[in-house]
Amino acid sequence: MSLTSETSDTSEPRPAEESRHAPPSPSPSPSPSDARSVWASLRPLVLRLHFYAGVFVAPFVFVAAVTGLLYAGSFQAEKLVYAHELNVPVGKAELPIAEQVAAAREAHPQGDISAVRPAPEAGATTRVMLSGVAGVDADHTLAVFVNPYNGEVRGALEQYGSTGALPLRTWIDKLHRDLHLGQVGRLYSEFAASWMWVIAGGGLVLWFGRRRSRRPVRGTTGRRRTLSLHGSVGVWAALGLFFLSATGLTWSTYAGANITDLRAALGQTTPTVSAAAAPGGEHAGHDMGGSGSSGGDGGVGLNAVLEAARARGLSNPVEIVPPADASSGYVVQQIQRSWPEKQDAVAVDPMSGEVTDVVRFADYPVLAKLSRWGIDLHTGNLFGIVNQIALAALAAAVVLLVVWGYRMWWQRGRGATFGRPVPRGAWQHVPPYVVVPLMVAIALLGYFVPLLGIPLAAFMLCDIALGEIAYRRGRRTYTPIA
Repeated sequence: MSLTSETSDTSEPRPAEESRHAPPSPSPSPSPSDARSVWASLRPLVLRLHFYAGVFVAPFVFVAAVTGLLYAGSFQAEKLVYAHELNVPVGKAELPIAEQVAAAREAHPQGDISAVRPAPEAGATTRVMLSGVAGVDADHTLAVFVNPYNGEVRGALEQYGSTGALPLRTWIDKLHRDLHLGQVGRLYSEFAASWMWVIAGGGLVLWFGRRRSRRPVRGTTGRRRTLSLHGSVGVWAALGLFFLSATGLTWSTYAGANITDLRAALGQTTPTVSAAAAPGGEHAGHDMGGSGSSGGDGGVGLNAVLEAARARGLSNPVEIVPPADASSGYVVQQIQRSWPEKQDAVAVDPMSGEVTDVVRFADYPVLAKLSRWGIDLHTGNLFGIVNQIALAALAAAVVLLVVWGYRMWWQRGRGATFGRPVPRGAWQHVPPYVVVPLMVAIALLGYFVPLLGIPLAAFMLCDIALGEIAYRRGRRTYTPIA
């Protein structure tokens, strides 16, 4: 990712200089069979796209990197800030889960129980999530924290998302996702994710092309030193930038919807357990509300439901979701998103306690597994603190790349211009067998990743138009004025 000016270095030969050193050619157009000539035609376009995209997208990428850096540290901060709610002294034996839920309901009788997360390990609290509580956002729940050893309610906090984010992490997550601007704000992060891989890819191509034809820049100062730092860090961070871009797009507004549709068309959606109760097993009015006792309406109760899930191999951490309606059963699902993933799920009939359906993570389609792993790696869950440190380092690298890019721009033109101009109308010199596939690719991108494809198409059209205007005025190039 770069804000490099439209030339990669002050000593780099300009097109006129290159022509003095190049062997005479009977035609200004490169030979289709000459790969170097094709690259010579494409390089000004890649260079200009890398520069102008960097200038325009860099502020969005910078904000995404800074907020991502904050999010990477939010996991550990959450453990410190909410230590009282999350941790308790280890006791001798845990109370039945139904008694823990009853304690939570006695302290917080408002709302409906939407899920229960039994203590995942020794010394951790049980969470009882309540929906429809006054003062709590509609898409959030109120998590009541219960000491599993004595039923003491340790507190209640607003919770968001399937990862159980508490207020601090929720606030940072929304800052990273949409700047607290709602649906409109999500476009900023999608725009940054859409262009990040393009800028990174262009930077890689330019850097390695330059390295093949230029001497090393170690030990230099000024702009060449900044360029060296920018390029070296960019090369090392490129793979991470590609990954963040790809995974970030999976849950974006427009590209994410297209990816979801594509997965559905390929039969690669994430499977879900069927919570439909067994025939004849309707249980009108059954829920986990009230006292949370074991089957006051004739059902088997929470304890038996959890035991049935354990018997099918669902180890901690798990989440128990109550029946959605009179013809549904309980759903118990593993919620571990660290390696190895635990995402198995079972449905349990509330009247008989029998398991009616089972979904194993091992049986997920390939793309569903990759999506799950990619999202959890992107959010810092997959490998725990190591994952979070790596994300923090990558976010810091992005911040440095943007700062160095602007610094190179300043060092080139002292902030007054866009640097030395690059010839325009270069599309005229690119062979058709290269241009046509590019046009097709841009059309596809415009459909699947609109916040990339549409601006990119606009860039190409403007470039072609400016080149044609310049040509008609008797000049081969168009010189931009800052």
